[in-house]
Amino acid sequence: MQNGNSILKSVRAMLEREPRIDLHRWPVRIDMTDDGAVVLEGDVGNVAAKKLALEIAGATPEVRGVVDRLHVVPAEPRGDGAILDALLARLLEVRELKNCTLRALKKGQTVTVQEIRDDDASGDMLVSVQDGVVTLDGWVISLSHKRMAGVLAWWVPGCRDVVDALEVAPPEQDNDDEVSDALSLVLEMDPMIPHPEQIRISTRNYVVTLDGLVGSQTERDRAEQDAWFLFAVDKVINQIAVGRQE
Repeated sequence: MQNGNSILKSVRAMLEREPRIDLHRWPVRIDMTDDGAVVLEGDVGNVAAKKLALEIAGATPEVRGVVDRLHVVPAEPRGDGAILDALLARLLEVRELKNCTLRALKKGQTVTVQEIRDDDASGDMLVSVQDGVVTLDGWVISLSHKRMAGVLAWWVPGCRDVVDALEVAPPEQDNDDEVSDALSLVLEMDPMIPHPEQIRISTRNYVVTLDGLVGSQTERDRAEQDAWFLFAVDKVINQIAVGRQE
């Protein structure tokens, strides 16, 4: 194994080649643990930059793991209480999650927001926020539910990161089709995507490709952002065209 300093230089060089990470604007700190894992720490401009940085660092030769301490700078900073309240409201509104028990950690105490005692309950989620980082614990009945809850957390203004620790019960085998199905649900839920049916989704090895036609650059960017928000998505290729819709 080459010395740690050489590995860190290699990681930095690879990160500098990716313009979406933009180390000049967002100077991520790069360090290494004693066992050869690279530590990335600091602020980045968006979730794409965060995931790309982690992927690039992990793929660098000689790196034995990556410790993620990256956070996204929110467009609208908010306190933890405001983030938590906004997320709870979103979770209660979504049809697919209405049959979930919902709990929140407030000032060190667990508060039950909604309790579902049916045998057909869709899950039992515990939500907490600390320093703008949302953590989702508990369980849900499907990977689509897990991904949907994670995206809803990312949508909340002020969110800096999402730790999606939700278990799926009973366990499901994840695959590319599941990712595409979850993204279809998310695009249908997103009020900023007025015509989700005009966006085509394909996924291969957790790389999502978007195609189709939307009416504005804002919609195009939002669709890509929603894909990046999905749990386990490693890369997004955006081939959506912007044009006049008939």
